[in-house]
Amino acid sequence: MLYAAVVALTHWAVRSRRLEPFGGWARFVRRISDPVILPLERRVIGAGGSPQNAPYWLLAVVIAAGLILMSLTAWLIDAVTRLQWMSQSGPRVWLGFLVNGVFTLLMTAILIRVIGSWFGIGPYRKWMRPFYVLTDWLIDPIRRILPPFGMFDFSPMVAWLVLYVVRGFVLGLL
Repeated sequence: MLYAAVVALTHWAVRSRRLEPFGGWARFVRRISDPVILPLERRVIGAGGSPQNAPYWLLAVVIAAGLILMSLTAWLIDAVTRLQWMSQSGPRVWLGFLVNGVFTLLMTAILIRVIGSWFGIGPYRKWMRPFYVLTDWLIDPIRRILPPFGMFDFSPMVAWLVLYVVRGFVLGLL
């Protein structure tokens, strides 16, 4: 994180003429960042962006990866704690855990599907196909019923809300 922040701040300082581009610090940062920045610049150019924005993309990717890593760590700690507690519980608790897991999986698949659509990742990508298979059975009927709202598709949000309400109802019955 610190590395990406130093690279992005140095890049900003050079671009805004607060730092000399051929000074010692700027050359040092460029030398240590080239192995990471150059492949990222190629990807940014391939996506139609400006290679000068690569340090900012590096910072954004590092922040996003850090947030994802912290979320996964918190989830793993919670799962281990919950499994320890459940090891001393009866079958009703295990059934509730499995039902909650299925609903969470479906709701996460909807979220990934929506975020993928923001970036233009369609259902025919090999790694996106499972998310569409998991959610098509719910989103497609809602899409047929829900009237169109211009360029906005509210059917995934309605499907997510339906899953949220049904999960609460089912878990309340258990």
